[in-house]
Amino acid sequence: MTDLLVISMVLLGYALVSGRLSGTSVTAPMVFVSAGLLLGPAGAGLISGGVEEEGIRLLAEVTLGLVLFTDAVRIDFRTLRREYVLPLRLLAVGMPVGIGVGTVIGLLVLDPDQWWAASLLAAVLIPTDAALGAAVVSDRRLPVRVRQTLNVESGLNDGIALPVVMLLLALTATEEGDVGSASWWASFAARQIGLGVALGMAAGLAGGLLIEKLGPRGGITTTYERLATLAVAVIAFTGAELSGGNGFIAAFVAGLAFGAVARERCPQVHEFAEREGELLAMATFTLFGAVIIGPRLGDIGWAEIGYACLSLVVMRPLAVLVAMARSRVALPTVLFFGWFGPRGLASILFALLVVEESGIAEADTILLVTATTVTLSVYAHGLTAAPLARRLGAYTSRLTLAAAERMPMAEHHVRHRDR
Repeated sequence: MTDLLVISMVLLGYALVSGRLSGTSVTAPMVFVSAGLLLGPAGAGLISGGVEEEGIRLLAEVTLGLVLFTDAVRIDFRTLRREYVLPLRLLAVGMPVGIGVGTVIGLLVLDPDQWWAASLLAAVLIPTDAALGAAVVSDRRLPVRVRQTLNVESGLNDGIALPVVMLLLALTATEEGDVGSASWWASFAARQIGLGVALGMAAGLAGGLLIEKLGPRGGITTTYERLATLAVAVIAFTGAELSGGNGFIAAFVAGLAFGAVARERCPQVHEFAEREGELLAMATFTLFGAVIIGPRLGDIGWAEIGYACLSLVVMRPLAVLVAMARSRVALPTVLFFGWFGPRGLASILFALLVVEESGIAEADTILLVTATTVTLSVYAHGLTAAPLARRLGAYTSRLTLAAAERMPMAEHHVRHRDR
């Protein structure tokens, strides 16, 4: 109860100054991680640390499931069909290249003999976090194309990275001879993905069609319409988990299916669910600072710091440069995409899953490196989000103005040539 009281007081304190901090370099994740570090067992001890890592994992699971569902609901397929090229490049090319680069970094910095563990660590750190990049995604000084690209990427890459993490986890565990055979784990991964997709699709379509049909006719009140939508996400997640599928994949697919058949309900649903997701995310970041990274600060060495820095300034930017090759996107925008790949909630959850479900020898190292990377990302991306977004916005505005000034001259030449 004491932990809940302290976290609630931190939330209230931040809420009272949130308006003044909006648009500055001080972001909500920075505040809540700092609060966890200062108030946790490694600091003032006001947060007792009675919440075990398993409890944080459960909180992170709920939070990520809700975030995946609401991010998927938010995706507008009509807009995505027009502007799908850049997100597709980042997901289809950038993610595999990033995992490859991260694997090489792991072999060079951590252990040259652990190929599967290095690949697993890279996959854990490949997804980006929309919560940490909120200052960028919501900054209307940036072009819609830039904001949507980052938004779609962060919404999709969690669900794409998850089966990769699970497959590499299976291969790493099999390599050490601790569990099952490779064929058993491959079958297990296939069941997780297949059932996750099937049950998520069924829950999203059924729930979306029912709510879409009954909502406008007065069969569902506004409050319960929104709660019913959250119930669709929970049904998809828990149904997949209980049947042997993957709940996160199911939640994401359910959001896609729901958004496809109940598009008119999506804005209200997303606004409602986003608030609950923000609350859960900030509670998770507070406990992350207090329970995960705080007690491990003394264990962080130069190898962990080196990998974390290289992950942020080499792995992601290099992968984006490769993904954006010959895309005709201006270099400042490409560099912006490369830097704004913050690591957060999904990486925390994936690392905790590795610790609790694998039993591999490198699990603690993966958690420590992931926690170090996420902590650095919270502060580095938080401090640079507003100023770099402002600069890129000014740069694109100048390009747009210059193009507009050239347009009348071009039209004059065309008319003169036609005559």
